[in-house]
Amino acid sequence: MSRVATLYRSTVGKKVLMAVSGAVLFGFVFVHMVGNLKMLFPPDAAGHYAMDVYAEYLRDFGYPLVPHAGVLWIARFVLLVAVGIHIVSAVQLARLSRAARPRGYAKEKSLSLSYASRTMRWGGVILLLFIVYHILHFTTGQAHSSFVAGAVHRNYVVAFQSPIVYGVYFVAQLALCFHLYHGVWSFFQTLGLSHPKYNHLRRPFAVGFALVVFVGFLTPPTLVLVGVVS
Repeated sequence: MSRVATLYRSTVGKKVLMAVSGAVLFGFVFVHMVGNLKMLFPPDAAGHYAMDVYAEYLRDFGYPLVPHAGVLWIARFVLLVAVGIHIVSAVQLARLSRAARPRGYAKEKSLSLSYASRTMRWGGVILLLFIVYHILHFTTGQAHSSFVAGAVHRNYVVAFQSPIVYGVYFVAQLALCFHLYHGVWSFFQTLGLSHPKYNHLRRPFAVGFALVVFVGFLTPPTLVLVGVVS
């Protein structure tokens, strides 16, 4: 236990926690993006939209072994813990970085950072605010003007017919894109998953992953906004 506590107090330990929690969140983001693409499917012969069927499947998953929506709530709890660990680790690492940074090299250090790295902090704040808004918008409905519980496809279409709502999501996905790019690239470095033979692929992989998620998340709302999906 003392070794675990010592590791946690170290910079390396905090970076590992941030990387592992980030991997959990990145995995969720990718699965969530794939699920959202069901908005592009037409209704079946019975008039059921794929998005509504998918949402009901998530709520029923594991039933009756677990209560209705039980697995979904477990997943939400795990994600909440991962978000908490990720934020706390990021704040602690930022404080340690400021405390250890010599003032004379501040400008030089700033110039050496990539644009994505410099935007990680404000991008994280935007994403945190967006998560709260997203829950109020599509989960609880307080931020949705005509929210209907269980009607996921309808709620999605009604929401993204508004250019303002689309703009909010566009900004959030842009922040997520930069966050994913820097986070995925740093993940391999933090956990020591590097090899001279493959290191040159880390950055292209991070760029590709971030762009796939960005395009995947924005394609359905864009098609709703222009009237292709209704």
